[in-house]
Parts: sequence; C-alpha cells; structure tokens
Amino acid sequence: MKTKIFIAIIGIAVMTISLSPAQDLLNKLKKKAADKAVDKVLGNQNSNSTPGNTNPNQNTNPNSDPQSNNNPSNKGGSGLVTTPPDVNQNLADAEAAFGKSSYGEARYAVQQAMLGVELEIGNKILKSLPPTVSGLKMQEGQDQVTSTGYGWAGLTIHREYEDGKDKEFRVTVANNAAWMSAVNMYLGGGGYGQTTGGQQNWKQTKVKGYRAVIEYSESSGYKLSVPIGQSSMIAYEGINFASEQEMMTAANTIDIDGIKKMLGEQ
Repeated sequence: MKTKIFIAIIGIAVMTISLSPAQDLLNKLKKKAADKAVDKVLGNQNSNSTPGNTNPNQNTNPNSDPQSNNNPSNKGGSGLVTTPPDVNQNLADAEAAFGKSSYGEARYAVQQAMLGVELEIGNKILKSLPPTVSGLKMQEGQDQVTSTGYGWAGLTIHREYEDGKDKEFRVTVANNAAWMSAVNMYLGGGGYGQTTGGQQNWKQTKVKGYRAVIEYSESSGYKLSVPIGQSSMIAYEGINFASEQEMMTAANTIDIDGIKKMLGEQ
C-alpha cells in the first residue's frame, strides 16, 4: 500500500515538473487578466472619488470642483434675512414671561427688544447721511448696521463713498471703548506726533466744533476720529485725498449734531 502511495506521489511530481512551463504561462496570463480587472475597478472608483477614497457613494456631480474633494461649490442663494427683531412683540413676550416667573426668557426678550431699537436707530442714521460726499457716490451695498450687545454696546454704523476709481471716503459711527480710549489719549496727551523722519503724522483739530484727532499714513491715507459723547465716536477715512483740507471739507458734510441726537448722547 505504501509503495502504491509513493508511486502515485512520484507520478504527480513528475507531471507537475513536466507541466511547469505551461503552468507558468497560465499563471502569467491569469495574473495579467487579474491586473487588468483591478485597474478597471480602480479606474471606476477614481472616476467617482478623489485619489485614496474608494467610497462608491462619492458625489459624481459634473459641476463639482475637482480641487475641493468633488464637493459642489455654492453658486447662489439669497443670504440671511436682515429684518431687525420686532420691538413691540419682544416687549410683549418679556412681559408674559415675567408674569410666569420665566426670568431667563424675559431677559432674552428684553435684550432682543433693545437690539431691535439699536438696529432701527442705526438704519435711521444711515438714511440721514448724504448720498454723495465731495463728488463721491455712496456704495449702497456696503452699508452696515451691526450690534454685538445691547444698551449701545458695540453698535456700529458704516458707509462707504467711491468715485469708481481709486478715491474713497468711509464713515463709521461706533460705540467702541478701545477706539474712545485711544482718541482720548491723543486728545489729552499733546498737540501732534511725528515719525522718526520728522514728518507730522497726527495732530489735534476740530470738526464742526468737536475736538478731534487727524492722522495721515502714506499707506492708508487720512483718518479723522471725533468723539461725540461719553461712549460714541465718528471715524472718517479718506483714501487718495489730495490734502488735509480736502479731507476736512468731506468730513464737514456729515451732520454730527443730528447723529449725536439720534444716539441719545449728551
């Protein structure tokens, strides 16, 4: 029995040896076919995903950006609604919440009412600003009214005027403690400042009777800061204005007294 088994093993070995060239060729053909199949699969996956990502559910939108993982880029939308909080509704909500001892909700509603008042005042100030300044036209799409708090803390109103070329005038009305502190330091610390080269770069001045600080920089042009009360100020910026006098003329077109009154400043 052992002899028969041994003979059978020898026979298989001989057959294997004799078939090895053909087997090698068959193995090569199989490997080549397998490689092509793998390449095809990977090619299909790469067409549906970024390199290294084999997720078959990857977005295949032909309009997608190949530089952003094939995710579609936003090409439209109307943005956010800019309607200020309803003051009367929030006051009613605050009263109702207070009556139910929901003090957190009452406080939130009061804050929203105050925010609504601030934004309404900011929009009125924007409407009070002239449509043109020194021949520069207002850029309506650049108008901004923002508030980061309530009780006039962080209220900012901003408008820009341009000539369509390289001349620009900006007006910003703000409640900003850092700005006020810096301007008051200038106003209380002397008459003017100089650069290391001896050229004057800031000095005290007046705009419509209000004490102010005017600055000049070769890179950014003129800046004029005017405190108009205990917590508010107006900042003017003039880019590519020919002279200090031209900058002052532009600033004098803004109704400072009217803005101060609308803000309730003393």
